[in-house]
Amino acid sequence: MALRLSIQLLSWLVVLLAICVSATYPKTARLGLSGKAMESKSEVRLPPEFVTYFYTQTLDHFNYRPESYTTFQQRYIINSVYWGGANTSSPIFVYTGDEASITDVAMVAGFITEIASHFKALMVFIEHRYYGVSMPFGLREEAFSNASTLGYFSSTQALADYAELITYLKRNLSAENSPVIAVGGSYGGMLASWFRLKYPHIAMGALASSAPILYFDDITPQNGYFVVVTKDFREASESCYDTIRQSWFEIDRVAAEPNGLTVLSQIFSTCKPLNSSQELKDYLGLVYAASAQYDNPPDYPVNMLCNAIDGAPEGTDILGRISVGLNSSIFGHQPCNYIFDLKPSNKSGWIWQDIKSVLDNFGSNIIFSNGLRDPYSSGGVLQNISDSVVAIYTAQGAHCLDLLTPLPSDPVWLVSQRNTEISIIEGWLTEYMNATLASNTHGRSG
Repeated sequence: MALRLSIQLLSWLVVLLAICVSATYPKTARLGLSGKAMESKSEVRLPPEFVTYFYTQTLDHFNYRPESYTTFQQRYIINSVYWGGANTSSPIFVYTGDEASITDVAMVAGFITEIASHFKALMVFIEHRYYGVSMPFGLREEAFSNASTLGYFSSTQALADYAELITYLKRNLSAENSPVIAVGGSYGGMLASWFRLKYPHIAMGALASSAPILYFDDITPQNGYFVVVTKDFREASESCYDTIRQSWFEIDRVAAEPNGLTVLSQIFSTCKPLNSSQELKDYLGLVYAASAQYDNPPDYPVNMLCNAIDGAPEGTDILGRISVGLNSSIFGHQPCNYIFDLKPSNKSGWIWQDIKSVLDNFGSNIIFSNGLRDPYSSGGVLQNISDSVVAIYTAQGAHCLDLLTPLPSDPVWLVSQRNTEISIIEGWLTEYMNATLASNTHGRSG
């Protein structure tokens, strides 16, 4: 439950931090796609080369009941600015959409743009059903209304969506000979790896960043996430770690006193009165988890938080230090601290899917990139499984950091990690082109 709640909040943060505007879509004629590009409202404004379309997607790919022939409009985004074209067999990089609006992903996943430029690739970003505006049954309220309408909300259905849509695109772009490589981060990385395994005739490779595909059936310790969070803070500062550890008892002690919850609300400047000490502890736990998971350079949120705790004025008590740390964290710098309502709800897509019990467990040509400091990758692949299922990990990495837009200030280890990924993909594409050339030569000689 703790892991699910952490992921729910972190997913919400991704959406919160996105800039909400609309987009315009030129250059559609170049692709030769049927249908009209459609404008989405109240979303991040993407550069004009990112063109949005909607595909009439099948609701149920696996049954033949009458309702299985129902369809819905699935959003996808194409960027063809670097594409070498179908006649050159240039690759297609497909981002397997995850638990967010696909416009948010296209905005921040700048590494895909970089490798598209390098390989003259077409970029396709496909939105996951039940997220963003890709809502079966038309409206979110209808889609989330009951267990029956939510019964089509699964990773197996999402993977089949990607398979159908990619097949459609390749056919309509006359790009049947263009190799497809799936790319994804976090849950999207899990989907990318599963897509390569389940549909190897469609995707010839996958890059799965921070994808905890082993976090199932007790393959890895189920407390592994918070073990890594604890390790991150302890490595940053032993005294900071000790202060946080002691604070849990101190919060309960103060809460048990007369007007204790009021005192805690004042210490932590909460936007509304606390209902329990557990409410505050849950919130602080998520702050620490978010700081560790997104411990990105150059700010390094764990160090930033611990520096504040350790640097509090001499004589500051434990809860005072924790409050200073909170206000200096990625959640701080606001008039008051809003303690989120973390009760599970079937109105939350991510909670409904449930990373542990609902995501379906489904082999070759898959890159798993993980940071050893990334708690979410505690169920990730940290060593090579075969020559074609390879792992790239670093001691300093953070959640999906390699997929973010490259910056001149990126540390050497991050640049090296991305270069390794490019090299591996280059090997896949070279192998594909050689095989295609050999096949064509054999066909002509026959």
